[in-house]
Amino acid sequence: MKKISIICSFALLLVVAVSCTMKDGVDQDLSFLESAATANTNKIFDISTDNSGKVKITPIGEGLVSSVVTFGHGTGAAAMATVVAGSNTTHVYPEGTYTVSIAYSDISGRLTSTTYPLAVTYRIPENLAVTMTQSVHNVKVQAKADYAASYLVYFGDVSNEAGTALANGAEISHDYAKSGNYNLKVVALSGGAAKSEKITAITVTDPFGLPIDFENAFVSYFFGTFGDNQKFATEANPKPSGLNTSSKVGKFTRGQQGWSGTYSPLNDPIDFTVGKKIKLLVYNPDAAMVGKKLNVELEWAVGGTPANGVAALKMPLTTSGAWEELVFDYSGIAGIPAGSKFTQLVLRFNDTADGAGAVVYVDNIRLTN
Repeated sequence: MKKISIICSFALLLVVAVSCTMKDGVDQDLSFLESAATANTNKIFDISTDNSGKVKITPIGEGLVSSVVTFGHGTGAAAMATVVAGSNTTHVYPEGTYTVSIAYSDISGRLTSTTYPLAVTYRIPENLAVTMTQSVHNVKVQAKADYAASYLVYFGDVSNEAGTALANGAEISHDYAKSGNYNLKVVALSGGAAKSEKITAITVTDPFGLPIDFENAFVSYFFGTFGDNQKFATEANPKPSGLNTSSKVGKFTRGQQGWSGTYSPLNDPIDFTVGKKIKLLVYNPDAAMVGKKLNVELEWAVGGTPANGVAALKMPLTTSGAWEELVFDYSGIAGIPAGSKFTQLVLRFNDTADGAGAVVYVDNIRLTN
């Protein structure tokens, strides 16, 4: 009887022990995983609008654990990416149409693959601005536009021009073979088919230097002035006869002060290795101005030698009503080294007295021996 009681007690204890190792509500049956699958799979394409080509791809789905995105562009490892649930991946596309494939993985490791069409279209560059700097035959160009990847510049001086590439933030330089009027075109490229362009009419000038005859439409005959009421302009020849039958000349109207005058920065310096005499034609319409002197002054020597004021000469007018030639001979002036070069020409008239209004015409300013 005791043996039976002991056996029953042991059996009861074993049942209790076994029941204590199993947590309430836990079932060892995992067969449900066989039926768990990703559902309602889809994607989100976030396509950038700044012409960078970036597309953010976000796989979505119920029960999704991870995805493998094949971009439909690129090669090797760069052509795909693994994305965990709730995350995304970004790829840079050229403009075009693509097929993106996404393999969705569920908790059991099974894959569900779906393909999606993707179209990447670049927008037209906006607010194109072109900046140009000109110096005689040379032009430098910069361009800026919203959503532009790069630019093509057409200088307009050759037929069937291919266009010269210009990067964002860069500058391009071009030398024209000859002066003239040109249409310079800048095309802003999106990186795709879309583009915008701007055409600017420019005048390419010849160098300003001696000889000065006022006849070349592509020379900027700049005579700046100093002194009240001082004026200088290119006008028709008031008396095309005698020494000067040209159509255009320079009209010099003297300012109020005796020190007033004109100044002309030159692209081509006056070079004393070529000659040391400056000759010019003068027309004086007023007999009262006979005997008054015209000043020719050379300034801004290359290298600073000689100093301004050394190379200054005066010659009197000898007639009125007819063109005459004045000669300014610098060969005998002390303080001017041999081979000097000057980058500015200055004219003054009747600098011994104040009083505005005196007029002389000048033409054919040249350097000789």
